Amino acid sequence: MGDDAPIIYGLEFQARTLSAQCAESDIIRFFVGTQSLKFDNQIHQLEFEEENNSLVKTVYLHSAGEIWHISTSPSDPNLLSTCYNQITPDGKCEMHGALWKLPPISKSYSGDDSSSYPPLEFVASLDSSDCMGELKSILWEPTSGKRILTLNDNSFHLWDANDSVPIQVSHMTSEQKGRQKFNSGAWNPHHNCNIVGVAVDTSIKSWDLRSMQSSWMVDNAHGQLVRSIDFNPNKQYYIASCGDDCKTKFWDVRNTREALLVLSNHSHWVWCVRYNSFHDQLVLTSSSDSRVILSRAASVSSEPFGHLLDEDNHGDDENGKISEKQVSDGVISIYEEHEDSVYAVEWSSADPWLFASLSYDGRLIINKVPRAEKYRILL
Repeated sequence: MGDDAPIIYGLEFQARTLSAQCAESDIIRFFVGTQSLKFDNQIHQLEFEEENNSLVKTVYLHSAGEIWHISTSPSDPNLLSTCYNQITPDGKCEMHGALWKLPPISKSYSGDDSSSYPPLEFVASLDSSDCMGELKSILWEPTSGKRILTLNDNSFHLWDANDSVPIQVSHMTSEQKGRQKFNSGAWNPHHNCNIVGVAVDTSIKSWDLRSMQSSWMVDNAHGQLVRSIDFNPNKQYYIASCGDDCKTKFWDVRNTREALLVLSNHSHWVWCVRYNSFHDQLVLTSSSDSRVILSRAASVSSEPFGHLLDEDNHGDDENGKISEKQVSDGVISIYEEHEDSVYAVEWSSADPWLFASLSYDGRLIINKVPRAEKYRILL
């Protein structure tokens, strides 16, 4: 039996930001935010129906501006956040951040007429009066969702989200000199979510939110700009990074002198790297070369030897016992359905074998881990 064909969904406008619905564990949903200068921007909620291998869309209006980053609450399926570009009355372009609530859907919204799309309900602003530089992203604490991190060019701000209106509780200013800026960030799901990592130009730096002091640093992690980082969900000291040097690297933050593993599978900037939340040997990357690559990083995963496949694939040792054969690192599958830069790729929070990718031309594609790899892991 062959693998399922990919599901392709086209948006009317350009787009570069994608998020899985983290608070939903039973329904496969993704959110995409558009970038349009002439028309009201939209957020598309896409629900995957496995029975008929199709997508069901619900569209919400995001009239505030172009969406540059979108993320969802890990605890409330109706809450999400956006970083958006807004034109001021005097013609200036400003970045803002806000929390939004999905409105209830009525039958009057069921058509494809954009004038009938319901607007998102504004909840709270995440703008800070003492921010330094342009807002880049909004990151929810991955477990409880009670804390939110807003990342700017040269500072990040921690917000208490227990109440309906988030309250800023602290901020950290970058000590980097020159033109070095924060590019992206990620919460460490370990250590009670008290560590955050930030890509700073070509390096990666972490902060302990309890003391607001740096805890470790990977200096010159990449030869060029670091675009994305992701913490291994099952191995507390391991982190993946990718950048403009076309490489994906894996690090042990206890010894950052040299990367544990380097993958050079892309031919242009690598925009996004994502660990699979359940099977951390599976790693997704997306790039400006219009490709999405699923790789196996077994040697730096929590299951370094994988699973036994069958007896024919294993040699006998001197005592006649079947020895465990290490599964090699490398490319599992290359997905080439996109025709533009693939800025985002995300695993589903409800199905560990399914993922979505988004290219700038507004094409979203749903794919699955190949069956052969899935069975290799499970059997």
